[in-house]
Amino acid sequence: MVIVHTVKELCDMLNSLRVDGRTVGFVPTMGALHYGHISLVKQSCMENQVNVVSIFVNPTQFNDQNDLIKYPRTLECDSVMLEKETSVDVIFAPSVEEIYPEPDTRTFDFGMLDKVMEGKFRPGHFNGVAQVVSRLFELVKPDVAYFGEKDFQQLAIIREMVKQLNLPVKIKGMPIIRDANGLAMSSRNERLSEDERKRAPIIYKTLSASKDWMKQNTVESVINKVIEEINNEPGFEVEYYEIVDGNTLQPINSWTDTDYAVGCIAVFCGDVRLIDNITYFNNNEDFS
Repeated sequence: MVIVHTVKELCDMLNSLRVDGRTVGFVPTMGALHYGHISLVKQSCMENQVNVVSIFVNPTQFNDQNDLIKYPRTLECDSVMLEKETSVDVIFAPSVEEIYPEPDTRTFDFGMLDKVMEGKFRPGHFNGVAQVVSRLFELVKPDVAYFGEKDFQQLAIIREMVKQLNLPVKIKGMPIIRDANGLAMSSRNERLSEDERKRAPIIYKTLSASKDWMKQNTVESVINKVIEEINNEPGFEVEYYEIVDGNTLQPINSWTDTDYAVGCIAVFCGDVRLIDNITYFNNNEDFS
């Protein structure tokens, strides 16, 4: 495993590794790695001969500068974890100047995909995601890139970006990795207090229970019940809970409005914002 910090080092390293038709797998991250990230890297290593992980806290996707400042930077620990748990070849840990030698002024049009849920509450976030991911794809030139389904809306945005830019990379979404208590693994979990972390599994517990509630309740009733259950937990507040078409991300009014229904949630646990999602049903075999 080699750690590189500059674009030139990355390109030189990949030029030496990309021989004899070897495929390149890529996992872009912002560091503070957990076993959800590791599962993506392991999948990449199973399916490709050359594997790259990027660790870069991207400033253009933070609409809250305090969130950017607080975001953990743990490159040394991340590197040790990757070397111990995976067979990754290259860690790319660039500076902001390496990724953005000039300001990235590109504006992406994702239609309604980025107008709901995260996009509604974090204006500009997904444009920043598209900027950095497209830049990383330009540099790494991966054959396959791996993303976790916890960031469900982000995954849809990246697929649309790849389509719009006609990029030669396959996007693979991988299942959410959870703690034994059901809490979705996230770098933000480290900011929870001990008490909050014990109680945060109520998010997934409630989402799981809602799959039973849907059998005899309307979409609106299920949404209201999920919000009520979580808001009843002291110190927890739902920012949004929406049940959407898994392809368009647009809210549905009836269970018959779609063949792919997904519930997406954002919850403040104290001052830490967590997201999660659950699939109610998916009859769309073409979605991958």
